Amino acid sequence: MSADPSRGTGTDSGTALAPGSTPDPDHPGIPGPSATTDAGPGARAGDTGGVLGRTHRALTLGIISVVLLVAFEASAVNTAMPVAARALDGIGLYAFAFSAFFTASLFAMALAGEWSDRRGPLAPLFSGIAAFGAGLLIAGGAQGMGMFVAGRGVQGVGGGLVVVSLYVVVGRAYPERLRPSIMASFSAAWVVPVIVGPLVAGTVTEHVGWRWVFLGIPVLILLPLAVMLPALRKLPRTVPGPHDGLRQVLGDRRCLLALAVAVGACLLQYAGQHPSWYGLLPAAAGLGLLVPGIVRLLPRGTFRAARGLPSVILMRGLAAGSLVAAESFIPLMLVTQRGMSATLAGLSLTGGGLTWALGSYAQSRPRCEPYRERLMGVGMGFLAVAVALVPLALIDGVPVGIVAAAWTLGGFGMGLNISSGGVLLLKLSRPREAGSNSASLQMSDALGNVTFVGVSGVLFVAFGGGSIAAGGHAVAGGGQAGHPAAFAAVFAAMALVAAAGAAVAARLRPGAGAAGDGTGTAAAGLTGC
Repeated sequence: MSADPSRGTGTDSGTALAPGSTPDPDHPGIPGPSATTDAGPGARAGDTGGVLGRTHRALTLGIISVVLLVAFEASAVNTAMPVAARALDGIGLYAFAFSAFFTASLFAMALAGEWSDRRGPLAPLFSGIAAFGAGLLIAGGAQGMGMFVAGRGVQGVGGGLVVVSLYVVVGRAYPERLRPSIMASFSAAWVVPVIVGPLVAGTVTEHVGWRWVFLGIPVLILLPLAVMLPALRKLPRTVPGPHDGLRQVLGDRRCLLALAVAVGACLLQYAGQHPSWYGLLPAAAGLGLLVPGIVRLLPRGTFRAARGLPSVILMRGLAAGSLVAAESFIPLMLVTQRGMSATLAGLSLTGGGLTWALGSYAQSRPRCEPYRERLMGVGMGFLAVAVALVPLALIDGVPVGIVAAAWTLGGFGMGLNISSGGVLLLKLSRPREAGSNSASLQMSDALGNVTFVGVSGVLFVAFGGGSIAAGGHAVAGGGQAGHPAAFAAVFAAMALVAAAGAAVAARLRPGAGAAGDGTGTAAAGLTGC
């Protein structure tokens, strides 16, 4: 399960989202049903087929195949990463392997939005698929952790380009009545990879080698490309204007801000993992790039939890960031501290993916609508409890199954929170602002991932986690290898972040008093559902 990184922002619509599109509430970064009523240029008069009808079948199957591969890669990487990091003697850079993907995708989403608006979605889509495949090959063939991290960064560029371009394609190729169906299929496409990904990746890692988890996926990209290419060629062409060249796209204000944020996040994480006097310079440079960029990319009032929409966007970043940061370190903890295989460590996250879908379904019941804000607070509370329970597995006498049990609770909480947040955002947005506000929500996801994965990496190294031996193995039954305090510090910090998100629930309803809006009346809200 991953609150997958991913996707654009700001107060100007159309940069990272197709006009009027909204993020999928179940999986951040995968687009959701369009908020517009425009049938779109790709609609055909009198077209009565469904998404699998003759008109759209090839494109639908191709798009779903791409989403399946992205989802499978996301779940497989969590399983293979601990083995890869130890094999490359790069435990100290473990968090960089995740944050490199997120920071690169942050910039790529802004780039893809501008590129798609000005020149059409096909060039960024195919460029993204190529970059995604190239990043997998670089990571799979890496001989050192530095090259592995670089490969993950190239993957992030590809992922950011693909995600944004796909929903621009949907906005142009499908009439309005079919968009909810194709977006629902996007969400459904994540279920099977969440279940199968850890098992397949773990088996390949243990019996063939971790490299083949990365090297095998690029071959699979060819099939969806071949399936949907003829349909993509039929899309209306976008004629670029005189000021719509790639140089102008790269020089767009939003692209530059996103690039500054990404570079600043990298510099801060580097400085945090190299605590010395010479680390002050990159830290200062990182802050100088990161803070102004974030302030300009998100709506005013976000960081002071202003009532209403800013608090919805803030909570989204806290939820996504705390989940992804904690989830990134769970397999490493189980492999190095409890002696579990990569397969079993990856499978410990599977229950969370299933209960995420269950939580999303639960919040969709009409009787829950009056309790939307309370459900978001309850969901964050569940996530905080789940993350706080995970480090109990570091204690010898505690069954390792507590991690899987905790993550099922956390997944249910995320289903309640993320899905309700998407609904609440549209409720609080004026029609003309739905696109730009949705973009801000996605950017908050990406910034949360970048920030809290980076913070977790700094804490992990600061508490001695970087000294875990490359070939070290935990003693079966609970013997400890390395520094369990490093993992405890990461999970404790992310539990506090999730708890802070639960407190923000009291600020979700515009103009309402604190009483009755927070998690204190959560039980009544759930009972009402």
